[in-house]
Amino acid sequence: MEVELYKEYVTRVAPALKAQHGYVNPHEVPRIEKVVVNTSIGSSPDTKEALDIAVAELQAVTGQTPVRTRSKKSISNFKLRKDQPIGAKVTLRGRIMYEFLERLIKMALPKIRDFRGVSPRAFDGNGNYTLGVSDQSIFPEIELDKIKRNIGFDVTIVTTARTDQEAKSLLGELGMPFTDRAKPAATKS
Repeated sequence: MEVELYKEYVTRVAPALKAQHGYVNPHEVPRIEKVVVNTSIGSSPDTKEALDIAVAELQAVTGQTPVRTRSKKSISNFKLRKDQPIGAKVTLRGRIMYEFLERLIKMALPKIRDFRGVSPRAFDGNGNYTLGVSDQSIFPEIELDKIKRNIGFDVTIVTTARTDQEAKSLLGELGMPFTDRAKPAATKS
């Protein structure tokens, strides 16, 4: 069973990118390698319970078991000790990755109140895009009645694109709703 977003990439997006950027070799066409979704519990007084809730929510959203992350060093100002559990992450590839991206682009992002698009400036210079989701309730898998605490996610989309412009073309063709930063010219009356 193929995912609609992957079918769209193969049939429409890859040929469009090949024509747009003048790629000769089909392996030059940018594609999405992986999607990393991570969350942090921050400074919560009950870290064990907060981490368990974050792991359960992340698993419900992605459909994959998260890996718990630990702090790398101690920082006394944040009351953080080395090797203290501080979050969870999931790396998605293949079919699960495309299913998650399809739900994110077509169902979750449009549910955000007053949504006008995602920033086109969140690229890292190497063709990877990071998006912050401040509330897990936008995902259809989360039952609103059972939310105990608000959990935010960072979604990093890793592509094979060499430049940010190529990556933006790829994500734009896949349907990522970027905001248009160009403001219309003021009309004189």
